[in-house]
Amino acid sequence: MRTLQGASRQSIGYRSLVRGNPNFRRLWFGQIISQLGDWFNLIAAATLVAMLTESSLAVGTLFVIRLLAPILVSPFAGIVADHFNRKHTLIVCDITRAITVLGFLFINEPELVWLLYGLTLVQLGISGFFLPTRSAMLPDVVSKHELGTANALGSAAWSVMLALGAALGGFVSGTLGLTYAFLIDSLTFLLSALLIAQIKTTASHGLRLRRRTLGEGIRQYVEGWRFLVSRLDILFITFHKAAVGLLLGSSFDIVEVAAAEQIFVIGIGGGVSLGLLFSAEGIGTAMGPLTARFVTGDRERALRRAIAAGYLLGGLGLAVFAPLSSFSIAVAAMFVRGVGSGTVWVFSTQLLLNLVPPEFRGRVFAMEMAFFSLAGATGAGLAGALLDSILGISGTAWLIAFLTLIPAGLWGAWNLKHLDAYETGSD
Repeated sequence: MRTLQGASRQSIGYRSLVRGNPNFRRLWFGQIISQLGDWFNLIAAATLVAMLTESSLAVGTLFVIRLLAPILVSPFAGIVADHFNRKHTLIVCDITRAITVLGFLFINEPELVWLLYGLTLVQLGISGFFLPTRSAMLPDVVSKHELGTANALGSAAWSVMLALGAALGGFVSGTLGLTYAFLIDSLTFLLSALLIAQIKTTASHGLRLRRRTLGEGIRQYVEGWRFLVSRLDILFITFHKAAVGLLLGSSFDIVEVAAAEQIFVIGIGGGVSLGLLFSAEGIGTAMGPLTARFVTGDRERALRRAIAAGYLLGGLGLAVFAPLSSFSIAVAAMFVRGVGSGTVWVFSTQLLLNLVPPEFRGRVFAMEMAFFSLAGATGAGLAGALLDSILGISGTAWLIAFLTLIPAGLWGAWNLKHLDAYETGSD
């Protein structure tokens, strides 16, 4: 049996991990604070674009840029995560983002939307370094038997901050104004940097670049690709977040923005209703994997089956949303969507944390983020165009709901074909 199952028998409790491991606690609290600001920024930026342009395609463009930015830096982000001090990288990223988001304060007319797009590109490009580095750093601050619990808590923090941050961001943007949302976002990055600076770790994760040259960087990047291609199962696991971004994530975020602005309008530009929809999804993404983990533990076969079920649940949520019958039903539907997408996200991350060797971890997570960003950007762009077409909000929602059956079926078929490998531990 694989090490995943052995780890499950020794896994530590959530409270014990937070109380007993100060390094993880600081990394986790920094994540919570930073992601709270992220949702303030997303709600405020989406509301601002919608108000200045009155175009779903323009809002879709914002989401495309948010997702394309990490792709541009992914060849370098993985190398940085594998070959440089991860703690220092995270601090530099946080401080740089804190400065960048202050530029949003100067955008107040349609002619300056290009500046919003440019600042978003810079901010999310920096996040393209931060996110894979933080994922790669997790096993550096926790032991093997703590890893499954730490991953679940980290993902739950993202979900809770989606719920709380989206709701608060929507409230602040819809009542106090967008300026406060951007200021809070900048402050959260600084607080995150302060917490990460207190982490004490002597973990040596890697290899150092023999020569800090472009050629050496390319060689390391190609080496990471060779590893993925030689391990098809790991390669397929890295595509799960891409499927989430394409169908259950960014593409449907555009649908939510349009529904909040045009159908369920609460607050300035629908900012409050948009925050509540995102909040419901966040609660679902937190409760889904945490609840499912009581059944699956860290057992590999169970995790794989839960991922397939996650796609089906997510698609069900989209189908319930599609008729646009009432705001309360739409909120409930987004909760179900969150349960499904959160399960896919958390459990695919757990598989990678256990199956990828430390020396490749940064590059694999960077490539995974690149796949996710490319798919999400594609989905967001297509959704924005479809919303402005004859399909409208309801038709676009029905189409995306139907398409979620594809990754569920493909993943189920792959696991049925290779079922014996997960029993015997062979690849």
